[in-house]
Amino acid sequence: MPRSTRPLSGHPVMITGAASGIGRGLAQLLSRRGSPVAIADIDEDGLKQTAAALSGPVLTRVLDVSDAAEQVAFAEEVREWLTAPLAAVFNNAGVAVASSVLESVPQDDEWLRRINFDGVVNGTRAFLPLLVEQDSGVIVNTSSVYGLAGMPYQSAYCAAKFAVRGFTDALRQELRGTGVSAVTVHPGGIKTNIARNGRVRKDPEGRGRTHEQMAAEFEAMAMTSPEKAAEIICRGVERGKARILVGPDAYMFDILTRVSPTHYFDVLAVVMGAVRGRAAKGAGR
Repeated sequence: MPRSTRPLSGHPVMITGAASGIGRGLAQLLSRRGSPVAIADIDEDGLKQTAAALSGPVLTRVLDVSDAAEQVAFAEEVREWLTAPLAAVFNNAGVAVASSVLESVPQDDEWLRRINFDGVVNGTRAFLPLLVEQDSGVIVNTSSVYGLAGMPYQSAYCAAKFAVRGFTDALRQELRGTGVSAVTVHPGGIKTNIARNGRVRKDPEGRGRTHEQMAAEFEAMAMTSPEKAAEIICRGVERGKARILVGPDAYMFDILTRVSPTHYFDVLAVVMGAVRGRAAKGAGR
């Protein structure tokens, strides 16, 4: 049976994490295509910059996605703002932490979980009643390639992103037979500020890198721009995909975890070492 399409262009959408990165890319792309855009982020200055770059109708809200009550209040505000059915809810906000499990700081892991997982759950619960009521629309939840593979020094991030994947997959099955659907997005390395804005107490690999150096290394290795990621995500949603892989590295992660579910990191370590070496040479020119 062919998948049903989910048109986005020209239809209202909601996006969290819209002050930068993929969220900003989605807002700009869909606004250019005629969609009224409701955007939210805890970063007020970044949110204002995103709003200023949009050409069509926009609703902005400074929002802590980890606060369930704030999410419900924002959903009611969006409901009153709408002049047409809401086409999509992009639960996209996210942060990063880098640490070994042995030296992890519980407060940092809790901070990440409340944003990366609870924020997705809160956004889904706040907006799902509206979508069910109109019997249309799609929940689009951002996981990661680290929701496909466990990676060293990323235990908190992987745990949250695996949780997003499981939550969204379960929701998808509950929505069978309705006009509402749920989509999981697995981005690979995207050129965003997530590493620069993350919490890092010290270099977890023991190589003596500063936080700035670690962020620069991540950005040099990232393969996909936020604008390209937004295009891939929107195309996948419109084609009715249940799972969207973003970037060539996402496809590599997906294949390796399927072919070698317990030994994939042996291959990934070699590939990442080679990419890291090329990135370091490029930075030294």
